[in-house]
Amino acid sequence: MHIFVWIFLFVLPSYFLYLESSDDRNFLLIGMIQTILFGFIFYMNYFLLIPYLFFRKKRIVYFLSSAIIVLISILGMELMMSSYHRRPMGEIRKTETGVPPPGQPGQGPRIEPDRYRGPRMIERGSDRGKRPLKGWPVYNFLLTSVILTGFSVGLRYSEKFAQQERLNKEVEKARLNSELAFLKNQINPHFFFNTLNNIYSLVQINLKDGQKAILQLSKLMRYLLYETEKGNIRISQEIEFMNNYIELMKLRISKSVSLKINFPEDYPDVFIPPLIFLPFIENAFKHGISYKNPSFIDIDLEISRQEIKFRCLNSQGKGTEEIFRSEPGIGLENVKKRLALLYPMKHDLKLNSSAESFEVLLSITLDENITG
Repeated sequence: MHIFVWIFLFVLPSYFLYLESSDDRNFLLIGMIQTILFGFIFYMNYFLLIPYLFFRKKRIVYFLSSAIIVLISILGMELMMSSYHRRPMGEIRKTETGVPPPGQPGQGPRIEPDRYRGPRMIERGSDRGKRPLKGWPVYNFLLTSVILTGFSVGLRYSEKFAQQERLNKEVEKARLNSELAFLKNQINPHFFFNTLNNIYSLVQINLKDGQKAILQLSKLMRYLLYETEKGNIRISQEIEFMNNYIELMKLRISKSVSLKINFPEDYPDVFIPPLIFLPFIENAFKHGISYKNPSFIDIDLEISRQEIKFRCLNSQGKGTEEIFRSEPGIGLENVKKRLALLYPMKHDLKLNSSAESFEVLLSITLDENITG
């Protein structure tokens, strides 16, 4: 990109100006040297002065150093122009019109080398084609140098800002990954302790159901310990995990709880991050049911190649929303941050709370390359 910009903004204009206004190859050489001087100014700022002086709050030293570099470049340009201006007349091989130099002085048109635009013809006694003011090219060079210096600062700032944004995202991702690990650890102790107690009681009553519950628990543990470490997983695995989780949670709830689960049977097996829906389901079982009053949980999932829609509706337990906000690792703010990091601008999360119910509506827009 840097090479393209320099060619497009400096090299090509110098070359086209050479073709249009002069046949002297030294004119093209001067344009190239001037471009090199501009590059010297830009990259001295870009690679050295800005990172080691400007970003380290040594602003006075930076501006003095930048001014010295520009002055050195202007001096080099002036020496180059003076050398070009002092060339012998015999070095000019032809004029813009292709007419060779006259054999005798005072005859024909007079050829005058222009130190700023190359050789040109000037009719004797005519004021046409007069050279511009002597100091104008210096001002032009100085102005371009200042613009390049400012542009190098702006470019460095934008790159530093982008780098900082990437670093912040990596730090946030690492933090949310640690929260995900904490979430798994949080599920394990209480959930497994209560589930094992329920299974122990179930084995005494119904050995076959107790064995089935133990198998479901082993699958749940295997998923939490191994599958969630692989990054994105197939949604079929997540659905199986949620079914096992819900089946085990049924051991803890009474018959007064109405439980409706609607997971699709035919769907594209897309890839998603693990445990993306678990915080909502866990909170529905933990805080949305009552053992004294009739309560309900209604979970629905829709899957297409373009979108996933998740809905979890449960009866409102005491302080459900407040508990959901304050639970460490699975609170509302943490869920929002994880979704924002995993699906930036591609998800919509709505929480509808009333005195009777608490509803979670989550839609996720999928990329085409994550379908199985």
